[in-house]
Amino acid sequence: MLLSLNNVTFEFGARKILDNASWHIYLNERIGLIGPNGTGKSTLLKILIGEYSVSSGQVNRSKTLSIGYFHQDLQSLDTSDSIQTVAMVAFEKAIAIGDQIRQLEIELEKHEDEKKLHKLADLHHDFEIAGGYEMEYKAAEVLEGLGFMTKDLTRSFNEFSGGWRMRVLLAKMILQNPDILLLDEPTNHLDLPSIEWIERYLSNYPGTVIIVSHDRYFLDRMVDKIVEISQQTLNHYSGDYSYYEQEKEIRSEMQQREYENQQDFINQQERFIDRFKAKASKAKQAQSLVKKLDRLERIEAPIVETAKLRIRFEVGRTPGKTLTTFEDVSKRYGDIIILDHASAEVNRGDKIALIGANGKGKSTVLRLLSTTEKADSGIVTPGHNADISFYAQHQLEALSMDNDIIDELKLCGSGKTEQELRELLGCFLFRGDDIYKKIRILSGGEKARVALAKTILGKGNYLLLDEPTNHLDLSSVNMLIAALKVYDGTYVVVSHDRYFIQNTANKIWEIENGNIKQFDGTYAEWEEYKKRKEKEAQANKSKGIVTEPAKEKIVEAKVEVPIAKVENKEQPKNNTSEFKEKQKEEKRLRNKFAKLEEDIAALNIEKKKCEDLLADPEIYSNKSQFQTTENNYKSVVLKIELLKPEYEALFEQLMEFES
Repeated sequence: MLLSLNNVTFEFGARKILDNASWHIYLNERIGLIGPNGTGKSTLLKILIGEYSVSSGQVNRSKTLSIGYFHQDLQSLDTSDSIQTVAMVAFEKAIAIGDQIRQLEIELEKHEDEKKLHKLADLHHDFEIAGGYEMEYKAAEVLEGLGFMTKDLTRSFNEFSGGWRMRVLLAKMILQNPDILLLDEPTNHLDLPSIEWIERYLSNYPGTVIIVSHDRYFLDRMVDKIVEISQQTLNHYSGDYSYYEQEKEIRSEMQQREYENQQDFINQQERFIDRFKAKASKAKQAQSLVKKLDRLERIEAPIVETAKLRIRFEVGRTPGKTLTTFEDVSKRYGDIIILDHASAEVNRGDKIALIGANGKGKSTVLRLLSTTEKADSGIVTPGHNADISFYAQHQLEALSMDNDIIDELKLCGSGKTEQELRELLGCFLFRGDDIYKKIRILSGGEKARVALAKTILGKGNYLLLDEPTNHLDLSSVNMLIAALKVYDGTYVVVSHDRYFIQNTANKIWEIENGNIKQFDGTYAEWEEYKKRKEKEAQANKSKGIVTEPAKEKIVEAKVEVPIAKVENKEQPKNNTSEFKEKQKEEKRLRNKFAKLEEDIAALNIEKKKCEDLLADPEIYSNKSQFQTTENNYKSVVLKIELLKPEYEALFEQLMEFES
């Protein structure tokens, strides 16, 4: 065991964060630490590292334990050193030995000494053991994995924005290889490629990893144990976040039943006591029951820490069929090309996720769609009656700094009552007297939540959302997803939260080589498509086939059979029976595959129709129609899943004919 909390109580003044809580942490564990905002997750991490002392109980650490703690407050570091130098501080011991080696070499240049030569040899050995000869390479490897270009490694740390600085400090923390790695919101400033890289890295990390994150997709991939802070104690679940959700619901239901049964028992006993305590023949028995109830260990009712509130985007008017058209649009900043003669179209009802690595221009494309930024060339045409509500970090500047939060929302003219506005603010983590805070004293994250709440009240039929989940907890993200699922308008969203994208988008846009690649389908389908294309490219490469990048747009998640022709390859003579049989079998498989492809395409169309119906709020008012649609949807999804293994098998067989 590396570290343990035994019956720990911790208080901030009159507020109790933990009450008699216990937690044992072992080697090579992957743990997700969760709980609503304000329950004490970051406080608990500081208890683990020894920054805070507990009020009672014991915190035991192994003597040689090393802990690395990555958190957002690290951003205050100020240095003009290169980012590679900052990351290499992780090799503290190697750097100290290197300084000794250089000093000793200077001394030996002046005067040779056999003892010093032996000491120098020992230091070189120690330098190697401490990783000194590999630290530059390893630092570069981790920094580039987190999104930095090779040419960036020599740039000063101070030249980078806050998000990129956090990546440098994350790289440094990873390179330290502590026994326990504490990561507080590690994906907040990472794009999708960098998140995928850190997932691969942490999967092979030799120590224990404890993660605080609002990214449930990340948690599902990275952890096999959940520790939840709830009601001032720690609840432990073996499994990923999805398992935790299911198990928590079961536990809450059981606790509710036990609580209700006990309340019924208590009420019965109290009625007996009240009825017979004045009667001499029953007084002794009544007094016995009073003592029994006093000794009874009371079961607490399960507390719903996140109210089941609903966010709803309202639409003022219906727009035309097309909301924005890009025709031959180009945009660049200096030598950086964002779009190069790109064309695209946003149509009514589109739910588009705009994805890709940082620096590709996702936010720029949103600004072009909103017409707040002009293209260098080409035409951006707004649609008829397209009422845009744009949420982005720069929108925070439009907030009135002297207003209370509640007054800022009243200015939207939504017509909602103060109670309705309070409920909306509760969804965005403003509760009680928080709503009377002045905008000017709010943190950046709090201002972002106010701006997002204002976007919801705007009644736009066309939403442009730039990282809307960045400052929300898991329950608030779920509320936002639910709101977007029943939203009658159109939206384009930029996000690195893959769970959010998967549950809100029916189209994927990816900026690549100055073009907008369009894919009709969910994020999971897009991922599968990309993997399949990579597999095909690798297969072609192994055969020596050079394929040019496809210039056409991807317009649907359609499966294609790669037909690769290899020149100068000796074929069997076409007059042999073996060749004829092979040709006949190949034709049979291709016909079967084509039919299977048609079936899958038809099912995907049916699936899309069901999804559109389920996204219509009116269908929920007709219980019979809703159940029929939901059953149809489940049936279609099951059929698709059943056809996938057959498709994969046929695909592999056809690939063999090409080899």
